[in-house]
Amino acid sequence: MDKGSASTRLKILLRHLGGHSAGAIIAHPTSEPVSSAKLQPQQFQYTRDNNVLSLEQRKFYEENGYLVIKNVVSDADIQRFRVQFERICREEVKPLGLMVMRDVSISKSEYVPTEKMITKIQDFQEDEELFRYCTLPEILKYVECFTGPNIMAMHTMLINKPADTGNKTSRHPLHQDLHYFPFRPSHNIVCAWTAMEHVDRENGCLVVLPGTHKGPLKPHDYPQWEGGVNTLFHGIQDYDKNNNRVYVSMEKGDTVFFHPLLIHGSGRNKTQGFRKAISCHFAASDCEYIEIKGTSQEKIGREIEDLAYKLHGLQDLSVKNIWKLRGRLVKGKRISL
Repeated sequence: MDKGSASTRLKILLRHLGGHSAGAIIAHPTSEPVSSAKLQPQQFQYTRDNNVLSLEQRKFYEENGYLVIKNVVSDADIQRFRVQFERICREEVKPLGLMVMRDVSISKSEYVPTEKMITKIQDFQEDEELFRYCTLPEILKYVECFTGPNIMAMHTMLINKPADTGNKTSRHPLHQDLHYFPFRPSHNIVCAWTAMEHVDRENGCLVVLPGTHKGPLKPHDYPQWEGGVNTLFHGIQDYDKNNNRVYVSMEKGDTVFFHPLLIHGSGRNKTQGFRKAISCHFAASDCEYIEIKGTSQEKIGREIEDLAYKLHGLQDLSVKNIWKLRGRLVKGKRISL
C-alpha cells in the first residue's frame, strides 16, 4: 500500500472516530467464561474475581505488579509471528499505520531490508497475522483477570532487540508504560509480553522493580547516555536505586503480565543473536481519556503527534485520536475508549 492510499484510509477512519463505525469493529469472543471466585473483593485492588488465577497468583500480582505464566503461547503461533515479522522486514508487506524502528547506533548504516536492521515494530493492529496475538484465547483468558470482560487492544509491539553494537543502545531505560497512555484508570490496564525465544540477563530480558506499581507516575525524559538513545525511549529521571531489581528470565511462549505503573526496563543484548518478544497493552473499554496538557506526559504526547504527522502526513492529529485509531476491540463491547 503506498503512502497516499494509507493516508486516505487514515483520514476516513478519523472521520468515523466519534460515531458508530469506531465501535463497530468486530469483537473476537475468544475468552472463556469465568465464574466468581469465593474471595473477598476488598482484598484485591489490581485483579478481578474469577477462577483463572489462583489465590497465590493474585496475591503475587497485587504485591509485585507482575506475574509470569508459563507456556501460554504455542510454538506454532510464535513461528507464524516470526515469519510475518521477517516478511515485514523484507518489505514484502507494509501494514497500514505500522511504525518500523531501527537502533540509533545503526540508523545511519546503509539500509538493507532484513531483520538485522529492524529493532522494533509498533502499531501492527492492521496486520491480520500479527494482530492474532491480541485475540488468542490463551492470552485473553488472563487479560480478563485484570481488565474485566470488555477488552481493548491499545498498543502493539514486536521487539527484535539486536546484539549491542558496543554503545549500549540496545538497553531500554527504566520507565513506566503509563507515561505513554492518555487514559485511565491505571489498574484497568495490563501488558501481555510473550517471549519468542529463551530470554535471560545475557540477551537483555526484562528487569522489574517489584511493588513500584503502587506508587505514582513519575516524570520521564530521555536519559543522557553517551552512545545515544532510541526514539521514544523515555526513562524515569529519579527513582530509588536501592530498590530491589528482578531479572525476568523466560522460555519461549512464557508470558509476563504487568501493571502500567510498574517500573521496568531491559539491559543490553550481550549475545550475537536477537531477543524477540511480542506484546500488547490491553485496557478495559470503559477507561476514559484524560487531558495531558500541563502534565508530565505533555512532552511525549507532542512527540507522538509529530511522529504521526511524519509517518502519515496528517496534521492536527491529537494524541487522543491517535489512540482511538490504534485501539481495537477484542472482547465484549466498546464503551468509551
